[in-house]
Amino acid sequence: MDEKAAAADLMQMVNGYQLSQAICVAATLGIADHLSKGACSSDELAALVDAHPQSLYRLLRALAAVGVLHEGGARQFSLTPLGQGLRSDAEHSVAPWARMVGRAYYRDAWGELLHSVRTGENAFAHAHGTGVWQYRIDHPEESVIFDRAMSSFVPALAAAVLAAYDFSGFELVMDVGGGQGALLAAILAHNQSQRGILFDQPQVVERAGPLLRSASLADRCTSVGGDFFVAVPEGADAHVLKWILHDWDDERSIAILKSCRRAIRPGGKLVVLEAVLAPPNEGARAKFADLNMLAVPGGQERTEDEFARLFQAAGFSLARVMPAGRIDVIEARPA
Repeated sequence: MDEKAAAADLMQMVNGYQLSQAICVAATLGIADHLSKGACSSDELAALVDAHPQSLYRLLRALAAVGVLHEGGARQFSLTPLGQGLRSDAEHSVAPWARMVGRAYYRDAWGELLHSVRTGENAFAHAHGTGVWQYRIDHPEESVIFDRAMSSFVPALAAAVLAAYDFSGFELVMDVGGGQGALLAAILAHNQSQRGILFDQPQVVERAGPLLRSASLADRCTSVGGDFFVAVPEGADAHVLKWILHDWDDERSIAILKSCRRAIRPGGKLVVLEAVLAPPNEGARAKFADLNMLAVPGGQERTEDEFARLFQAAGFSLARVMPAGRIDVIEARPA
């Protein structure tokens, strides 16, 4: 690559936040849902979403220029295959995630990334004076948006995990920090004789009822609120932690794992669902996710060796790592 081409590619990377924010605005306005019914003019869309007509047109034409939308004559817009992923009913909808990462409080944390790199401190806490989890408790509307974003990943993730890992040998599966129960519901639906425990903060699990009832799992799944740094319910022979440890530094992660070690049945297994960091010069997605952990919750993504050391410190031993698409299934056993 010559110097001019390299500079052009680098400039595109530098300006990437502009595209991200444009997609966020389109997702927040529900543009793709309206266009799922067919092509529509920018003026018609402006009336539907209560937007300034000329400003909305400027947004839409920019998104059409990068292939998210298609602009026809008379300012008519339609969805492209790429833009279909912004529909809220798409099988692999990106819309909930786009809405969340464009929120002002989230952007503000990334705006303090330099502070984290210079000091090692959490960018979110520096920007807002509190951690992200407490912030979302204090701003419940942001918790709702966050829950939707996390839940949007579960169908594809659950299918990949269930294809890679056999849960059928467990009697009682506990999803530690399991949100509103989407992953646990998928595991229990796949294994009809199993029972489950959904464990998370009280204000989180209280929102899980509708999902569990709609999946006909209310009689096989118990929701328990609590603090996984202190204790988790006893009796499960499988503890599942999906995207939990990467939210926390080593000290706090070990505290969570020690809670699991005290509660797990003899012979039970710990099933950690995280992205294992690739060797140097590979695995950009996980390594940028690691920067997100630095900026927002204050945690980190880890290598296989780093997971092994965490488990050892908490009384587990790493047994195996199985790739499952965008995530890895990391199995550990009581040492």
